[in-house]
Amino acid sequence: MKTKIVLFFAIGMLISCMNPQPRKPVSIKTVSEDETSILLNKSIIKNEEAVFKALMAKDSLTAYIASPNGFWYTYNVKSTNLQLPEVGDKILYTFDVFNVENNLIYGAQEIGLQSYVVDKQELLEGLRNGLKLMHEGDVVTFLFPSHKVYGYAGDQNKIGINQSLIYKVQLIKINKKNESN
Repeated sequence: MKTKIVLFFAIGMLISCMNPQPRKPVSIKTVSEDETSILLNKSIIKNEEAVFKALMAKDSLTAYIASPNGFWYTYNVKSTNLQLPEVGDKILYTFDVFNVENNLIYGAQEIGLQSYVVDKQELLEGLRNGLKLMHEGDVVTFLFPSHKVYGYAGDQNKIGINQSLIYKVQLIKINKKNESN
């Protein structure tokens, strides 16, 4: 009986000292949510660019400028003022918001006079970058793809999900950060 117990422990020890065999993972190829989201966003951006290019082609008398920030713009009124807003400057502006069919969504009278301290306050990315391109007195039309304005959320009111927008912005005044105006 003692030999059986010793033999049992000896076999148990030999088995426990063996290297375990790693189990192979079960691999199922699926497209991740991130990859799906990336593909969807690329598709949305491509479609929005096509709409804007068609819109610009229809308006052949107007020269649109492609911004390095991913939107297009044109000057309706070009000021002779050469001063651009800088970080910390307080600017006063008004704007109208249109959809790509050029239907008014929000008017400047409805929105009112806006003030913004450049790069010190929260503002939609497209509008923040667009205002930095303007001189005091300029009136500029911006063509913003949805990811530069309200994106996939919309504004929960009049602006829908992934809606490209046209902004007509008038920069009224630039108060330099060192001025007391």
